[in-house]
Amino acid sequence: MTGTNGPVRSGAPGMTGTNGLLLRDARRYGDDALIDVHVRDGRIVAAGPAGTVPAPGAEPVRLDGRHLGPGLWDEHVHFTQWVVQSRRVDLSGAAGAAETAALVRAALTRTPVPAGGVLSGYGFRDALWPDRPTLRALDEAAPGTPVVLVSADLHCGWINSAAAARMGVTVDESGVLREGDWIGSPGLDAEGSLTVADYRDTARAAARRGVVGIVDFEHADNVRLWPERVAEGLTSLRVEASIWPDRLDDALARGLRTGAPLDPAGLVTVGRLKVVVDGSLNTRTALCWDPYPGLDPGDPHACGVESYTVEELRDLLTLAWPGGIEAAVHAIGDRANSQVVDVFEELGRPGVIEHAQLVRAGDFARFARLGLVASVQPEHAMDDRDVADRLWEGRTGRAFAFASLHEAGVALRLGSDAPVAPLDPWQAVASAISRSRGEREPWHPEQRLPRGVALAAASRGRAGFAPGDPADLVVLDRDPATADRDELRTMPVAGTLLAGHWTWRNL
Repeated sequence: MTGTNGPVRSGAPGMTGTNGLLLRDARRYGDDALIDVHVRDGRIVAAGPAGTVPAPGAEPVRLDGRHLGPGLWDEHVHFTQWVVQSRRVDLSGAAGAAETAALVRAALTRTPVPAGGVLSGYGFRDALWPDRPTLRALDEAAPGTPVVLVSADLHCGWINSAAAARMGVTVDESGVLREGDWIGSPGLDAEGSLTVADYRDTARAAARRGVVGIVDFEHADNVRLWPERVAEGLTSLRVEASIWPDRLDDALARGLRTGAPLDPAGLVTVGRLKVVVDGSLNTRTALCWDPYPGLDPGDPHACGVESYTVEELRDLLTLAWPGGIEAAVHAIGDRANSQVVDVFEELGRPGVIEHAQLVRAGDFARFARLGLVASVQPEHAMDDRDVADRLWEGRTGRAFAFASLHEAGVALRLGSDAPVAPLDPWQAVASAISRSRGEREPWHPEQRLPRGVALAAASRGRAGFAPGDPADLVVLDRDPATADRDELRTMPVAGTLLAGHWTWRNL
């Protein structure tokens, strides 16, 4: 059968038997015993040895020994940026500024931009480039044509004079906008060029990888946009729709609370307040206790950028929490993480810290003691290992320190930060348990996660399934309990169930 998508409301007509589905001859991860699983009304009703689960009226589906597990979540996505990525010039292979400008020139020669249009590129990583971006280089590569190049980490953009004029911004001789001058600027605004069909196609691609839900941190009016997309037929994912500080007052005025449903089917729920307190490693703006090499220690940003002060963060959280809006705080550098933990400790509330890339040794236990969740992106460790070795020299034993967080008792959740890494949790799991990719040796292998921990962290903490659980499930042609690193990366997904209905089926 070819892949299918359909409604996810419980009891949707034509999708299952009158008594739901009976999944026959499945195997749990790491177990050869065959079981049957009955799902109905969006939940798992029963599970037991094959042939022992009565389900009269249920549609039987033979899994023929395939492996059944909890559906996967990507806990950190910029969904619109992921949707639009394929339309941008790929800059990921550029080894320098001159090479990037040459890619722009070649793209314009290959496909001229129509009048009023913009050439957009994505994926440059300039931290280790031998030459630096300049406004002049892009002006010469594309005279008169607006060019907007988005860094791989989304934390800076390189634009030319025509783009600056179009965006209404001022740039220096580098042509680079960073952090607050960039995030939320028109340079990242891609929504107007997309249709709901574009979003549906991308959501279906995620379902084909076993994904049942995402946390969307797009800098947009997510709590308005996602219910509209569902109403127009995007029904293959659950979505937690985040709120950014510039929309907090409106959310509070509307009485929105984290976890509350935003559409009749309950697919979209109110997410957390997203606060970005520092920058990123590649942009050299992650807030650290030590200065970045090559920067004047007297430079006010020698240790990174403090996008929100401790006082400003405290004020935001104090405003959000009484209204029922919980927090997810972006912190990458070790100083940023220390300060965010300080604020959570002072206010006595749990929350999520996004990224937690560099953490002081004494702060791992504080994460655990306060009940903080670390939402981490294992593929970033593979992408950034060389940059970390250069910019965080002597500290990388506590960088992307997933094992240290786990051993301290911190709850982990895995994500991609798509488009920074692909929206594919199997990539995250593979990197989390191996700390390697391709032909390279493992990087800080002592920070590898146990396989079961990584699989659960990619499934919202679900280590398995039982009656009463949501019928958000994935059917696999390979056992992830025994698959090697590269087999995990290419994990064949035979089916994905959301609330007991197929969003992908290839059985």
